[in-house]
Amino acid sequence: MDYFFAAIEEREKPDLRGKAIVVCMLSGRGELSGAVSTCNYTARESGIRAGMPCSKAKKLNPEAVFLPARKDFYTSVSDRVMEIIRSYADVRETGEAFEQISIDEAFLEITEKTGGDFNLAFEIGTQIKNDVKDKEKLTCSVGVGPNKLIAKMSSSVQKPDGITVISPDKLENFLWPLKVSKLWGIGNVTAGKLQEMGIVTIKDLAEHDVIDLISTFGKTRGIWLKQAASGIDDSPLKERDGSEQIGRIATLPEDTLDVNLISQLLDRLAGDVISKLDSRELSFRTVTITVINSKFRMYTKSRTLNHPVYSKETLLEVTREILNEFLSESRTEFRRVGVRVGELQKRMGQKSLFDY
Repeated sequence: MDYFFAAIEEREKPDLRGKAIVVCMLSGRGELSGAVSTCNYTARESGIRAGMPCSKAKKLNPEAVFLPARKDFYTSVSDRVMEIIRSYADVRETGEAFEQISIDEAFLEITEKTGGDFNLAFEIGTQIKNDVKDKEKLTCSVGVGPNKLIAKMSSSVQKPDGITVISPDKLENFLWPLKVSKLWGIGNVTAGKLQEMGIVTIKDLAEHDVIDLISTFGKTRGIWLKQAASGIDDSPLKERDGSEQIGRIATLPEDTLDVNLISQLLDRLAGDVISKLDSRELSFRTVTITVINSKFRMYTKSRTLNHPVYSKETLLEVTREILNEFLSESRTEFRRVGVRVGELQKRMGQKSLFDY
């Protein structure tokens, strides 16, 4: 995703478009005590970067809009984006060939769908971009390659809102002119050691004696460096067990505290979540309800169940309990509501009472 957190804030508050937006992870010790989580491209023109102290970012651009990170809200958007992307992946016996590696980034394999045709892969990548833009009003950048290493590196070539395809015959032309620090998986320490060895570009690394690399970095790391510099990567896609979440969030027809109107929307969202779980034969153990009120303040409440379940009735029961708690505490009308389930795992065959 392109400048994901800041892009979501732009989407939610259209009056921010065109301004420098900085999303901060605040420590709570002062107005801008914390670090920059992400910023849009307008802010980057001022030299603002992720990880920078927010106070320093303020000095670089006093006119920028500084916003606190809303991690739960961003996660709910991420859940929907990931479901869009997942739907394009090849299907294996164990599930889709899909691996989410962060809140805004994922790998998927489309070898079977394309038959190895990189032109068709370009078309699928374009479809994914259009689908995400149509449904979520957000842009993403896509990299297509013969493996995870190349796909990851090519995804950064045409940001924002770009797509780059690197077929096997273009590997050397793509990789070798780059500085060795640009090779995905190489940190500052490794890059420094390589430069001390006279290895400046990825081509230098590809042509370097592997025995020398092994003696410096150890067998496993040395061999990996040699292979990666030639675009070789056989690491598989791995679904993350237990850490993934599935959620849906939507805007109410009008700002309201009417329990019936809110319940109707929550029931529909819960049904969508259960459909996603059923399609992948997953159960859940945590339920989170998100509420965004008419003042754009977000609140969340969660429940952890005693054991994994997958019945819609259980999900509806828990969502209604949490909703009643929200309504008893709030005097400000709700604008958006969402349902999210977590601690997902494959169903083990045991039925719930509702299946009988």
